[in-house]
Amino acid sequence: METIRQTPDGAASCGAITDMQGPSPTRRLFDKLLSLRWVLLAVIIVSGFIYIPIVENFRVSMTNRDIFTGEVSNVGLTNYQRLLDDPVVWRALLNNTFYALISIFFQVFCAFVLAAIIEGLRNRRVRNFWRAVYFIPSAISTTVTGLLFYFIYQPDVGLMDAALTFLGLEQFSHPWLALESTAIFGIIAMSQWQGFGYSTLLFSIAIQKIPRELYDAATMDGAGPVRQLFSITFPMAREMSGLMIIVTITGAFQVFNEVMVMTSGGPSNSSQVLGTWFYEQAFILNDFGYGAAIAAIIFVVTMLTGIAQVWYTRKRRVQL
Repeated sequence: METIRQTPDGAASCGAITDMQGPSPTRRLFDKLLSLRWVLLAVIIVSGFIYIPIVENFRVSMTNRDIFTGEVSNVGLTNYQRLLDDPVVWRALLNNTFYALISIFFQVFCAFVLAAIIEGLRNRRVRNFWRAVYFIPSAISTTVTGLLFYFIYQPDVGLMDAALTFLGLEQFSHPWLALESTAIFGIIAMSQWQGFGYSTLLFSIAIQKIPRELYDAATMDGAGPVRQLFSITFPMAREMSGLMIIVTITGAFQVFNEVMVMTSGGPSNSSQVLGTWFYEQAFILNDFGYGAAIAAIIFVVTMLTGIAQVWYTRKRRVQL
């Protein structure tokens, strides 16, 4: 860039102070490469702990490997063929699906409605009290919660059967975790009790960010609480709902601790999930190739679910 100066006789003179074209292309390229140093460490860490293990897992799933002797043999897609022929895998996949569907109902839909009710209370102290009440179970360790419900479900001496007897419903008392028809649902119920409050708190945070002017305008137009819930609150909290669906489904297909603590997959593999069946095959039966194939299925299901939900959420995003 140049500057023009006025001389005493009225003539103009030019003086170059900087180059109007700015840094050279070489300099700009160097600056871009230099800025990459801030993300290089993160890329190395993420690659070392996430992407490389994923690729390695798929490679291991095409082998038979003995961890004690170190013997490795390539078997191609044989382990994936075993998955299709394994009835326990299908049972575990069905249990994970039940887990996901029930969790979406309670930890997304019901938690969203409860959060809207809590945020609709006018007294701030009352709102804080109910947030804390519902969040407390989420602060308890999953292992501790599993042991707690294990004793609650105990026949004759457990709190569940005692409550049924007190209400005159003793005909419904039975060993909840010892029957194939109820074991997985007893575990799912425990999980909903623990995760319900955490989901409610996240939805409360999302609802707090919605401008109050929208509710005031809807009230003036005669919209009631239910109409405001589905016309204002839900659309404005759509991104949080999408996030919670992703987290819920991913967690449902990665569930492990609850089942191991309460039933270890029994009775007769009726409460097996993909995570526990993977653990048993890989670490108990020393079949790492088959275990890696099960882990690959878990990864593919959760990844596809996340991609689909992110696409849907972006497509339906609401702009103020």
